[in-house]
Amino acid sequence: MTQFSPDAAARYAVQDYGPKPRIHGLEIRELKRFNDDGGAMTELGRLDGGQLAGFEGFTARQINYSVMEPLAIKAFHLHKRQTDIWFVPPSDKLLLVVADVRAGSPTEGLVQRFVLGDTRSLLVRIPPGVAHGAKNLRPASPSVIVYFVDVQFSTDSQCDEGRLPWDHFGDKVWDVERG
Repeated sequence: MTQFSPDAAARYAVQDYGPKPRIHGLEIRELKRFNDDGGAMTELGRLDGGQLAGFEGFTARQINYSVMEPLAIKAFHLHKRQTDIWFVPPSDKLLLVVADVRAGSPTEGLVQRFVLGDTRSLLVRIPPGVAHGAKNLRPASPSVIVYFVDVQFSTDSQCDEGRLPWDHFGDKVWDVERG
């Protein structure tokens, strides 16, 4: 068997390919994309009386479209009541960072990162109490987020749009992993 130099041997590690724990209540659903020679169509969801099929207990009350400038970071959003369901078009590329800050949650303190878009069609359900933010990974063009929420946005005393600082979980959480 090959021996490594002492420096390389001390830093050697094997990547863990096993399943990772998932924040309790966070759901990710793969979507179907239908392609033809003229383009593509992705069905984001079917609504029946505001109920989004496949996401039990979620009633859509508002649908939003957000644009992030190249390499921008928008973080961290936090809600006491609101659930978000995010979609990033396959032509765009965002790093989603989520962190469970719910006291007593079975996954309290867990921070996770996901790349959205980047040729994939996914819906991500973010429950109340899970801090979330995004970084546009495209260096020269904007990226889009389309998201469903079950609480209508308000700027009055009913506002459920709280914030944590962008570096609350460390500034390295936004770095592109190199490996």
